[in-house]
Amino acid sequence: MSTTPRTAGPDTNPADAIQPDDGARLPNPTTPVAPSRAVHHPYPRGFRIASLPGGIYCVMFALLLVSALTGNLPDSMIVGFAVTIVLGGLLIWIGNLVPVVRDFGLPTILCTFIPATLLFFGLIPQNAVDVVQNFVGGYGFLDFFVVAIIAGSILGMPRALLLKAGPRFAVPLVGCLFATFGLVGLLGLVTGFGFLEAILFIAAPIMAGGLGVGALPMSEMYASATGGDSGAFMGDLMSAVVMANVVCILIAGLYNGIGKRGLQPFVGFNGNGQLMRIEGKASELAVPAKKDMSSYISLGKGLVIAGTLFVAGNLIAAYLPALHPYAWTIILAAAVKIFGLFPKELEEASSEWGDMLSAILIPALLVGVSITYIEINEVLSSLSNPLFILLTVATVIIASLTSGVLGWLVKFNFVEASITPGLVMADTGGSGDVSVLSAANRMHLMPFAALTNRIGGALVLFVTSLLVPLLAGAAG
Repeated sequence: MSTTPRTAGPDTNPADAIQPDDGARLPNPTTPVAPSRAVHHPYPRGFRIASLPGGIYCVMFALLLVSALTGNLPDSMIVGFAVTIVLGGLLIWIGNLVPVVRDFGLPTILCTFIPATLLFFGLIPQNAVDVVQNFVGGYGFLDFFVVAIIAGSILGMPRALLLKAGPRFAVPLVGCLFATFGLVGLLGLVTGFGFLEAILFIAAPIMAGGLGVGALPMSEMYASATGGDSGAFMGDLMSAVVMANVVCILIAGLYNGIGKRGLQPFVGFNGNGQLMRIEGKASELAVPAKKDMSSYISLGKGLVIAGTLFVAGNLIAAYLPALHPYAWTIILAAAVKIFGLFPKELEEASSEWGDMLSAILIPALLVGVSITYIEINEVLSSLSNPLFILLTVATVIIASLTSGVLGWLVKFNFVEASITPGLVMADTGGSGDVSVLSAANRMHLMPFAALTNRIGGALVLFVTSLLVPLLAGAAG
């Protein structure tokens, strides 16, 4: 047996979870590392960034920077890993230096928006930008990460929890969508923004759960209905989606901070990561504790399982394109779990592989997403309209609260139901899910987040298509 990095539990920051127990010397690799009581600075005796000794980290950072400035940074997958891990580790380290605020998602926020801001001001060498964007998009790093989390979370989930949570999940998902559309529309009517405008230009793109099923197709639909240009709608739609994602991360961090302080104003308020509050054996309904150790062979099995499930999901989607490959991957993984098609060792291997990636690569993924997908100028332009900001923030708050209440009524914990499907429906999709669940310290909810995006996004697009003819009438 050989150790893998210790995974992040409820009281552990993902970036800190992978650091060794001693700043000067690595522990014996066959000895489990005991969790530290200090959450954000668990290893104060050693100056470490991205789990590396400070001096060595600085040399590595300088080497990458010089290579990028001189245009000699190779455009390959391994270099993409190096750039995103090094930059992400630095931002996580900086965020964890700030007391109190770090409990509310500051490290995640820095990783999500600082790289995009640096890119906006031209402070990142173009060579590095090209490498990272190709790494995330061309080499499929986002798929690599999300699929591992989906497969590991589902196969590592107790079968009883999967069976009891699934059917109930439709209540907060569908309910919060229609409640948010109605309430935001009324707020738009009262403030003079317009009932239909508030729904179509703010609530709909935000609640679609991503740009692919939100701003992009909606801009085409609106242009077709009004006879205009899709580009005329894209700016507003993108601004709403990006700004809502910021609010989602802040609220997720707030929930995490509340949880760290043990606040429980009513029964079922905070499940501390557990989705449901129903009767049953604790061992059946609780997410298992993360392991401290795994074998290289087991991790290899987990990698193959995740990849094969994703290939199968894509194969089915090629013939049944109504659902996204992620959704088919979720369905396949759930079927494997429900019908017991894998022996326990393979379920554990898949879970361990997902746990390892969530412990190591979250900062890297956030940096890659920031550089590849986030446009800071869109965020800045949306700040010029206070009413636009009000309705955008209101959309996220309404989605989160209504989802939490409806989830609580069907035996989910309020905080967990507020996060998914609530906040997950309002973020930017796959990349936004990572940011939100990371800020909330609930990455194991990724399967429900992915399910929310695919089913919820399709439902939002369908409802929006029914409302688009009304936009044409208003324009006329």
